[in-house]
Order: sequence, then structure tokens, then C-alpha cells
Amino acid sequence: MSRAARQAVDGVVLLDKPAGITSQGAVTAVRRLFNAAKAGHTGTLDPMATGLLPVCLGEATKFSHLLLEADKAYLATIRLGTTTSTGDLEGKVLETRPVSAGRDQVATVLERFVGAILQVPPMYSAIKHAGKPLYKYARAGEEVPRAPRGVNIAELKLVDFAGEELRISVTCSKGTYVRVLAEDIGRELGCGGCLSALRRQGVGSFRIDHGTVTLDQLEALPVTGRTTVLLPSDAMVASLPSVQLDAVEARLLMQGRAVERPGAAEAGLARIYGPGQEFLGVVEVIGPGKIVPRRLKSQAGTA
Repeated sequence: MSRAARQAVDGVVLLDKPAGITSQGAVTAVRRLFNAAKAGHTGTLDPMATGLLPVCLGEATKFSHLLLEADKAYLATIRLGTTTSTGDLEGKVLETRPVSAGRDQVATVLERFVGAILQVPPMYSAIKHAGKPLYKYARAGEEVPRAPRGVNIAELKLVDFAGEELRISVTCSKGTYVRVLAEDIGRELGCGGCLSALRRQGVGSFRIDHGTVTLDQLEALPVTGRTTVLLPSDAMVASLPSVQLDAVEARLLMQGRAVERPGAAEAGLARIYGPGQEFLGVVEVIGPGKIVPRRLKSQAGTA
């Protein structure tokens, strides 16, 4: 029997990713369940991690880059006293040391990591060196120099601390490696540490407790009912100001031309809507009321 033709499905699935599967594996599973022609995600979660993974389908994939830039929120568990080759419990244990830190010392150390900090990317990462991902060097037993990168930790709170297990909540900028944060915190405490569990709780304005579904829940739904969990494509850009266009303005922008609109929204990106409140895409307001297209939907009439 031939495979059914892929469908033009547009929207966003707020997936609660399980442990033991890659982000791309999760996207492939969602795409299969919707039989969608196109799918992508908005920022990788390691296989060991669980939690919020917005999966974009169809036209929504055009706006996924905006969430790649957004802050992320995590609940992380650190195993103090254990250092591994990968920065988490999936790696080879390199050293174990006793843990003597108390709660007050932990709280003091956490304060040092709030704000703009530098991180050295881990060897087990997809960052490329000489055209090859670092993890390939790591698997071959090679270490290559990595320049520190600036990231921002907007919030870092102590959730629980008992014995060797330290649980923290983290809100951070894109590019932050929570594995590296776990290692650095352990180093500052004088005992070492590694990440033992990670759950992503937020991506931009999306939150894990607001409409997320698991792969099992999706699979249990009838095929015709799966679209009920889809958010519209403009959910990806809901934080941007909106601009309502008339039919002439909408047609010009969809043709790739600029539109003059005195008194338009403040300079910057904005989401645009045509007649009938149809979402058309993202534009940039530049100069005194000039609107130029930036990322537009391919066709009218899609959600």
C-alpha cells in the first residue's frame, strides 16, 4: 500500500517531550501523526531532557527562528560530587568527591551566576570546529579549544537541596548550556557536579502547563481530532505588536513591496493581518511609518 500524500497542516504543537528521544526524533513522530508535509522545532533538547518542545508544522516553520532567540526556562537537577565526561549522568564518571556544602553556601554560589556570564561550550555539543561537530571529536577522544561564549542568566533559584541532589530553576538566554552551568556550580562549591535531570518549562511566552500534549496523547486521538491541539501559526509571534492592513496594503506586502503607513506601530518587527483578520506574516516597521515585509506566509487562506 502506498503512503498517503503529505498534508498541508499549519500550526504549532506544544509537545511535552519524553526522555530518551532526540528533538528531531520527536519532530518526526509529530509529523508522522499529522501526516504533515513540513515540520520543525524551536530549539534542541538533549535526549535525556524532557519538557516543552514547540513543534511547528507547515507555515508555522517560517517563524520558528523567533522562538530560537527567546529565553528558555528549566528545572534542573544537579548531582553534586560527581564529574562526568559529558557533564551529565549519561557520560563516564571521571571523579567523585564528598559534598560538604550547606544550603547557605549553595545560595551564595548561585548568586554568582545570575546575569551576564561566560560559558565554555562542552565537547559533547553540535558546535562546529573546522567544519565538524565537537561531539565527533569527543567521541574520538580528542579535545579541541573552545572560546568562551557570553550568555545571560535572567533568574536562578534554589528549589531543593538534600544530600548530593541540588534542584534549581533557571531562566536563561539562547545558547545557554545547563550542563555547563551544572558543572560550573559544582566546581564553585568545591566538589564538582553534573546534570542528572532536566525539564524545560518555558520557551518565550509558552509554558509547560498551558496546553502541552505528549506523544502518547497525540497518538490516542483520532486522526481527525489531532488538529484540535494545534495552535495557529501566529501563536509563534504573539508577543509582537499587530498591524491591521486593508486589502490594498495586504496585496502590496504579499508581493514583497513596502507600504507607507503614517502612525504605524513603533519601529521593529510586527505581525500583520489582512481583511478578515487573516494572519499574513511578519514585517518590520522602519523609518517614519514605512512597513517592509520580512517573513510572509506562502499563500492566503492558511491558518
